[in-house]
Amino acid sequence: MNTTTQHLPEIVAAIDLGSNSFHMIVARLEESGTLSVIDRLRETVRLGGGLNKNGIINESAQHRAFVCLETFAQRIRDLPQSAVRIAGTNTLRVAKNAQKFVDKAEYILGHPIEIIEGREEARLIYLGVAHGLAAKEGKRLVVDIGGGSTELIIGQGMTPLRRESLYTGCVSASKRFFNSGKITRKNMKIAEMEAALTLFPQAADFTSGKWDEAIGCSGTIKAIANIVNQQGWCINGISYDSMQQLREALIKAKYVDALELPGLSESRKPVIAGGLSVLLAIFKVLSIEQMQVSDQSMREGLLYDLVGRITHNDVRDATIEAYMSRWGVDIEQAQRVTNTVEKLCAFACNQWSIDDNQLKPLLKWAAMLHEIGLQVSHNNYHKHGAYILTNADMQGFSRQEQALLAALVLCHRSKFRVGAFKELMNPFVKAGKNMCVLLRIAVLLHRGRTDQSVPDIDITVTQNNINLRFPAGWLDEHSMTLADLIKEIKYLDAAGYKLSFV
Repeated sequence: MNTTTQHLPEIVAAIDLGSNSFHMIVARLEESGTLSVIDRLRETVRLGGGLNKNGIINESAQHRAFVCLETFAQRIRDLPQSAVRIAGTNTLRVAKNAQKFVDKAEYILGHPIEIIEGREEARLIYLGVAHGLAAKEGKRLVVDIGGGSTELIIGQGMTPLRRESLYTGCVSASKRFFNSGKITRKNMKIAEMEAALTLFPQAADFTSGKWDEAIGCSGTIKAIANIVNQQGWCINGISYDSMQQLREALIKAKYVDALELPGLSESRKPVIAGGLSVLLAIFKVLSIEQMQVSDQSMREGLLYDLVGRITHNDVRDATIEAYMSRWGVDIEQAQRVTNTVEKLCAFACNQWSIDDNQLKPLLKWAAMLHEIGLQVSHNNYHKHGAYILTNADMQGFSRQEQALLAALVLCHRSKFRVGAFKELMNPFVKAGKNMCVLLRIAVLLHRGRTDQSVPDIDITVTQNNINLRFPAGWLDEHSMTLADLIKEIKYLDAAGYKLSFV
């Protein structure tokens, strides 16, 4: 890892907007690139519990969330954006009013919020857990039961090898099977069976024999471990027998409100039955006998991933390289376009006030992948490329970042589809369109796909006006480029831009 300290922030922070709880971790970034945790905050928000049957987060759950975020904001408001990562998980993936919620949450926090897909959540969980474990040989199964989803990961060392996210969690299961507050043998059995059915399609890839040790994390698993340890049912970690004893204790209590178990907090009571049913199913279907428990999870993974970006060890770079290889991208052509778009950006992005740290790398990656759709078809390859980037499992990228990449690739040629940018997160809408103009120009200048160098071009922009100044006589000698530029004037005009050149 490159740990140069020239531009390292002193303090970094990560926030995990989970479906059950919101977590914040603040750490000091040492000169060696290591982290020293200086603050942790956790609030039970139960955002997923406020998700109604129409997919809307209700006002009560939103209010709890915003009150929590007001507290978090006091700790991070003065930190630069490059030193903070905030990620939303399952509830914000599925809620129909997620964008409205995110807009207000971003206003409170003063920092952007990423919504990450389930497999990206799994990668970050594994990263957090792996950093907290001693290095050893063999493979690990890591299990995280969140409020709305459950992540399963098999990894070795610091590398996740297989990741999966299942649509069941402690909040969703409790809401579905124990919403009345009553716990019976029958509804426990049904809840376990439903969890097992959800898990079954993935069982062959995660069952015992594919890994050497099982590690659990998240509040649900830690709560279960606390209970069975304090009751003396299992001295080390969690065993299947100890969970069966816990199941009997819940059934005996009959009601959630009547639960009185050492190690069970008041905030965990409403979701313990649902969480236990999911973990029982995981143990049974995957043939787990014993599970150790980690204190680290996704919030720590977010923080380590952030440090990787700061110290130029960004997993997204490796993802882009892998996609270029997988989809047979013409590397030389991609590099030509990337070099030119970076030169254009060096002048225009400052004039447009496009953020260096967040947006410029995305423009570079879009340039590298702009021809990814050619492996599907030469006809409308930009549309195929946009589809791939919208739906692919891209390690390190948030949903919003993939949406921006897809929009840039979709609009890098032919008709400029302005509507593709309207649904992006707020910071990406205007900046995304502006970046797309630069990508279109760079692609146009390399239409000939040759190593003939493109001259230095002066570019000036004022709002939606773009002026290009070429060396004297160059355009006269390159009539095809001139013709393409004339055609581009019409495309950009329809998108609200005025292109001129001399």
